[in-house]
Amino acid sequence: MLIGSPEKPPRLSEFEMEVPEELIAMYPEKVRDECRLMVLDRSDKSITHRKFKDIVDYYRKGDILAINNTKVYPARLYARKDNNDSIVEVFLLRELQKDLWEAMVKPARKVRIGNKLHFGEDITCDVIDNTISGGRVVRFEYKQDSLYPFIDSQGLSPLPPYIKRDPIPEDKDDYQTVFASQRGSVAAPTAGIHFTKDLIKKIKAKGVKVVEVTLHIGLGTFRPIMVEDLTRHNMDSEYFHISVDGAATINAARRKKRKIMAVGTSTVRALETVSVSKTQITAKKAWTDKFIFPPYDFKMADKLVTNFHQPKSTLMMMVAAFATKDFVLRAYEEAIKEKYRFYSYGDAMLII
Repeated sequence: MLIGSPEKPPRLSEFEMEVPEELIAMYPEKVRDECRLMVLDRSDKSITHRKFKDIVDYYRKGDILAINNTKVYPARLYARKDNNDSIVEVFLLRELQKDLWEAMVKPARKVRIGNKLHFGEDITCDVIDNTISGGRVVRFEYKQDSLYPFIDSQGLSPLPPYIKRDPIPEDKDDYQTVFASQRGSVAAPTAGIHFTKDLIKKIKAKGVKVVEVTLHIGLGTFRPIMVEDLTRHNMDSEYFHISVDGAATINAARRKKRKIMAVGTSTVRALETVSVSKTQITAKKAWTDKFIFPPYDFKMADKLVTNFHQPKSTLMMMVAAFATKDFVLRAYEEAIKEKYRFYSYGDAMLII
């Protein structure tokens, strides 16, 4: 689904920008809410530099803090092909049904239908089909009651490709928000990583209501846009869930003209998918392939917490739609000048 307005959208090349390699964060801040926060004010196009813990100043009683409660699972596993010395990486994308998974394999050219992959602990999988995206469909066999304990203990965190290091045990906690509860993502909703439990308590103490939505983020979040004309780009579908209680809380706040601060592009994507108008959303479990790019009229987000994303990415497109392309590009240029840390483990941006 391509979402825009009758106005002509910008071209992909207009988002070209080079981010210095030394600014790409390889590790998170030791204290989550001590990272830097760049505040973009759309009313006067001003930019302010603060700490993330100062975000509490931007809430008022009755406002909504909308967060994505998806939980990242350690999706990267390694196996031996046909029980020989060939090592294969198996990146689990999603469970299609019990014990049947869609996965990416590496090296793909050496993994074919009919191969058996051995993981140890009496766990194997058969490669039974190919996918249109170049992946494989695999069926697991094991003697345990569940496959998940093995995945949790032996799987590695699915760090994004721009974090050029091997995953470490600490990543299983670091690459996760403190409110993660619904297992299903292979990429973290990284805008939420900056929140701590104490910070959320302070926000709630101001009379702010926290609403959890779920959107399971797939590898498509890192897939590059390959066309200049943004209207021709197709987003990968991702599963989302807006509960009845969550929808009711947001709708009640909207009727009272309260503000919604959405944490992350994934939260915005879920809310905008189910928005009926600027005052109402519907509860729903479904899949969304919504692509938001400039220009776009947002219905369910008044403020946006986000990270500094890869140039020319779908994430950057949504941020540009929220704050205008020129303002966002100027903010990114200032972030580079001020040596902000970029991408998943980097610093944060608040757009008001």
